[in-house]
Amino acid sequence: MSDQAITDAYANRPWEAPDRNEPVVRLRGVVKRFGSVEAVSGVDLDIYRGEIFCLLGGSGCGKTTLLRMLAGLELPNEGRIEIDGQDMTALPAYERPVNMMFQSYALFPHMSVAANVSFGLKRDGIRGEELETRVRDALAQLELGDFADRKPHQLSGGQRQRVALARAIVKRPKLLLLDEPLGALDKRLRENAQYQLMKLADDTGITMIVVTHDQEEAMVLSTRSAVMDKGQVRQVGTPSELYEKPGSRFVAAFLGNISLFDGTVSVIRDDGIAELAVDGLERPLFASAGDVPAGARGALAVRPEKVRIAREGAAPDGQINRLGGSVEGLAYLGDVTSYRVRTDHGALVEVTRANSENAAERDVDWDDRVDIWFAPENALLLGDA
Repeated sequence: MSDQAITDAYANRPWEAPDRNEPVVRLRGVVKRFGSVEAVSGVDLDIYRGEIFCLLGGSGCGKTTLLRMLAGLELPNEGRIEIDGQDMTALPAYERPVNMMFQSYALFPHMSVAANVSFGLKRDGIRGEELETRVRDALAQLELGDFADRKPHQLSGGQRQRVALARAIVKRPKLLLLDEPLGALDKRLRENAQYQLMKLADDTGITMIVVTHDQEEAMVLSTRSAVMDKGQVRQVGTPSELYEKPGSRFVAAFLGNISLFDGTVSVIRDDGIAELAVDGLERPLFASAGDVPAGARGALAVRPEKVRIAREGAAPDGQINRLGGSVEGLAYLGDVTSYRVRTDHGALVEVTRANSENAAERDVDWDDRVDIWFAPENALLLGDA
């Protein structure tokens, strides 16, 4: 390997180099106010070349405002925005190497697909063979060559979405900004479009920044995501880091379902497992310690798929995180069954179990007395904040 172990395994993976170890986007202390409301509060971010980076959060968290500042459609009140090493903070949108695709797609209804895609190039003065070649290549890249002469009303929702993407990439921007780009599509089209976006990023090398409120979409699409709340970035990480190692209760609860047990950390063992005295429970539970010190308040967090369930008395021996309870809710979801178990000390725990056998043969049903259990290393201790 060498070359200083490929620069120490990309110096903690910025971002999965080679040749990506300098951010193409750098935000420092970015603030945006609308009157007395601070929509974006001191955001620092580095986004690397070739990433699909998601800004993820609920309505009003500041993600779209941040995207609009990158596009030049809003200017920050404080802070600095750099794109490819150049200060873009005060530059208008038309001077930035950026294209933006909106949720509505904003296609010209009276123009053909080819005319929609070529519009921006013509505005830039590109004509003749170069224009035709770039439009043809963009349409081919998104499998739209057979639709070049059609009007938008003659296309499906998924096809219109691809036309909007072709129009965005034909100018070969350094940065492609996408504001809820798949929100108008139904579930199956949205899933197909997600893979098309990933293939497009891989084929073109364009850096994409995607605004979404959909956690599943961010998990599928992104190299990394920034989880936002109240104008601030709460955590940045890969999908697996955010899901498996959330840095706060907010991030843990925002990304998928999770069960939390509040209590006080009694001791942290040498193997990194913490013992938690759980409120209302006579015996402790155990989890990976994280950054919570002994003596502090915290919460044990465990995902539904990490919890096992069986009829009362059928749990294997030796499970130190075992709880008794009753099935209070059950939902058959096709590939999995979701259970809601009310434990004997009053906590509500979600459990999912893969449907590896026919649902008619399941051994746990409504109102059954059950045992649930989970391994300490599959749970995480989070701070009280």
